[in-house]
Order: sequence, then structure tokens, then C-alpha cells
Amino acid sequence: MFATVIGALTEGFFKSLALFAVTLAGAIPLGLVVSLGSMSRFTPLRTLARTVVWIIRGTPLMLQLIIIFYIPGQILPGGSPWPFGESGRFLASAIAFIINYACYFSEIFRGGIQGVPVGQQEAGQVLGMTRGQIFFRVKLLQVVKRIVPPMSNEIITLVKDTSIARIIAYEELIKAGYDFLKGSHGYSGLLWPLFFTGVYYLAFNGLLTVLFGRLEKKLDYFRV
Repeated sequence: MFATVIGALTEGFFKSLALFAVTLAGAIPLGLVVSLGSMSRFTPLRTLARTVVWIIRGTPLMLQLIIIFYIPGQILPGGSPWPFGESGRFLASAIAFIINYACYFSEIFRGGIQGVPVGQQEAGQVLGMTRGQIFFRVKLLQVVKRIVPPMSNEIITLVKDTSIARIIAYEELIKAGYDFLKGSHGYSGLLWPLFFTGVYYLAFNGLLTVLFGRLEKKLDYFRV
């Protein structure tokens, strides 16, 4: 029994890890793009970016996931656009998570960029540097230093939020543990596998905490 439980939980953990990795890979660059849009001098673009961020941050991720997974199948003439089975659930979950976390990351990026003293940009302009040179050579390291703590908090939250994907029956870690309670693996009424999922979350979040702690120490030389 124990081997069966561990095998199922490990498989669920790797599916959660896949969703976590894909979300980070998509949300970080998209969040930067959204943050630049929210700071744009072009009013319509700035308004659009900030409105999208307001909507996404103001509604639950679970609701966004349900809408993305179920609504297209209700309104599109060809039915659901998602592939059948687990791959479709993963794709819908990844898109929902990327959009959601990109909006949160965008606010962190915007705060980090706008937190760099204006005088440094003006000094770069006096030296004849372009806006791109000022950003990459003057601002970037300071932005990274500022955003590491809030980004680490959001990334650790993302690890736990992957459990929300079970709402559309994606076989992530929590669902793998819950299946032993309802009898999907030939066992029913087993509560301890569900609590044992906490060990996986604690171990992975502990590793991330150590890694982010080391990153912050490496950036300590750059005082802002």
C-alpha cells in the first residue's frame, strides 16, 4: 500500500512541477511585457494593460481556470478547443496560470523599475546613453535586487496554487492524494496520503527558499 501511495503522489508531484515550470517560463516574460505596457506613454495601451491586470488580480484564479477550460466549448461552434484528456487539462491550466501570474509579476516589475531613482536615468541621458542602454546598464541590476523578495514570495505561492488545477480534474499532487480518500486506486477512506502531500510541498518550497536566499546574498553587494 505504501509503495502505491508514494508512486501515485510522486507522479502527481511531477505533474504539479510541470505546471509550475511552464507557468514560470511563460509568466515572467509576459509579465515584463505587461508591465512595460502599463507604464507606456501611449494612453490606450496603458489603460488596456492596467484594466487587464485589475480584472485578473481582482478575480479568483479558480474562476479564471473554469472560464478558460469550459466556456470556449460552450460558445465555439466546433466545441472545446482543448485536446482530449490530461493534455487538454494541462494546456488550459497552463494558459490560465500564465495569464494570472503574469499580471501579478507585472506589478512587481513595474514597482521595481519605477523604484530606481530618476536621477540615475537623467545622469545616463547626460552621458548620451539611449533609453535601452540606461535600462540594461544602469537600471537592470537594481531592478533585480528590488524584485527578488516579492518574486520569491509569488513563486512559492505558485507552487501551492498548482493544486487549484484539480478543479478541472488535472491529476496534480493534491488530487493524487485525494483519490485515495474516494477509492480511485482500489483503496478508499485513506486520509493520510492527502496529508502526506504536505511533505512534497514543504520539501520543494524549502529548496526554493534556500535558492532565493542565496540569490539575495549574491545581490547584497549591489546596495540600493
